[in-house]
Amino acid sequence: MTADVSRPDRARRIRVLVAKPGLDGHDRGAKVMARAFRDAGFEVIYTGLFQTPEMIASAAVQEDVDVVGLSILSGAHLALFPPIMTALRDVGRHDALVVAGGTIPKEDIPAVEELGIAAVFGPGTPLHEAVAFIRERAPTREDVP
Repeated sequence: MTADVSRPDRARRIRVLVAKPGLDGHDRGAKVMARAFRDAGFEVIYTGLFQTPEMIASAAVQEDVDVVGLSILSGAHLALFPPIMTALRDVGRHDALVVAGGTIPKEDIPAVEELGIAAVFGPGTPLHEAVAFIRERAPTREDVP
């Protein structure tokens, strides 16, 4: 495993979990993002479709990720994101950077950010912007026992 040379404080590559919560069956955007993150040098874990909040939180623990990326196109973000954030806290992963993407209306972004989600990358966001955001803000957890 090689370090992320763009971050001298990082001894390991950034690990990103890309998750598709709820009953949203459209995963092209999630797969595009997963590939962009992999091409940027991140380790990527893709959960597949139809993930519950508990499944996402469990995967975040099992895979020891730095970032959780939530992809949603169903419009259920205000119903699904709160229990996901609660589940992450419940399993001790409040330290993970959480970002979201998909079709989230601009007027809902403040409510999403209030939940603790650091950024929303909507349709048309240049891939390099999402990569740069994560690279700059992913937590460094090498000291964590």
